[in-house]
Amino acid sequence: MKKTYLTLLFVCLTILIYNCSSSTTEEESTTNKEEQIEEEESPDENIVWKNWYLSVPLNNGDGKATSIFYQDIINDNLGTAASKYFYKNTDDSYTLYTKFTGYTTSGYSELGGKYCRTELREFWRGVQSTTDNWSMSTGTHILETTLKVDFVEGNGRTIIAQIHGKETTGLEGAPATVKIRWNSGTIQIDYYTKPDSEEPWTSAFDDKIDIADVDNEIFTFKIKIENGKFYYGLVCETKNINIDYTLVYDYVGNGYGHENYFKTGNYFGWHDDYEKAAQVTLYKIVTSHN
Repeated sequence: MKKTYLTLLFVCLTILIYNCSSSTTEEESTTNKEEQIEEEESPDENIVWKNWYLSVPLNNGDGKATSIFYQDIINDNLGTAASKYFYKNTDDSYTLYTKFTGYTTSGYSELGGKYCRTELREFWRGVQSTTDNWSMSTGTHILETTLKVDFVEGNGRTIIAQIHGKETTGLEGAPATVKIRWNSGTIQIDYYTKPDSEEPWTSAFDDKIDIADVDNEIFTFKIKIENGKFYYGLVCETKNINIDYTLVYDYVGNGYGHENYFKTGNYFGWHDDYEKAAQVTLYKIVTSHN
């Protein structure tokens, strides 16, 4: 009887120890999976990567520029070729290098045709789809991009931020509605205005404003769409520049109806040879959509 009791006690203790061990292992496994998912989707300290994808001017195999999504950026999985155009620095900034290679987002272009870029395109809800766009007719939309232009060869021009219109039902074209250009050290705004009757929104109806000289210093350019109106701001501490939001144009009031997305990076305004290059360092991106 005593032997039977001891045997039964041993079996019960064995089951209890196994269940506790199994439960602990399962909890640890679940925790590890949650931490892995959180780590994969967690934002950079200065950039929420799931809200962007990167384009570099390399052949994706179909004769167009290569798109790189946030998982590969977070996991440093760009590969040797793409890492020449985009890489993280020791101070947690990112270098965006570009030159004309012929490979653009719309397809291969010969010299003198379109322009190449190493540039980020916004997915404002983080759904990683080109259908992820916003309208000027509702809400307030803000981009604040902090960067430094290291050098721009050729004509000295690269676009560092944009509001880009999307092909939208009932409207013609996909306008580069607002372009922020670094031109030999000067920040310029190139923005589309109301076209003639029945004409699409294009650069045929654009206006340009010179804002300030930032040269090769770190600066933050701010774009805001509020109540359908476009405002800009600019901060460059080294140059003692601190321009608060300033009204530029009433888009919705002038009939603009395209859906939109922000862009930032290094959209090099040169296509005359394969040698000259431009380089931008990106420090921080802040976006807000309310």
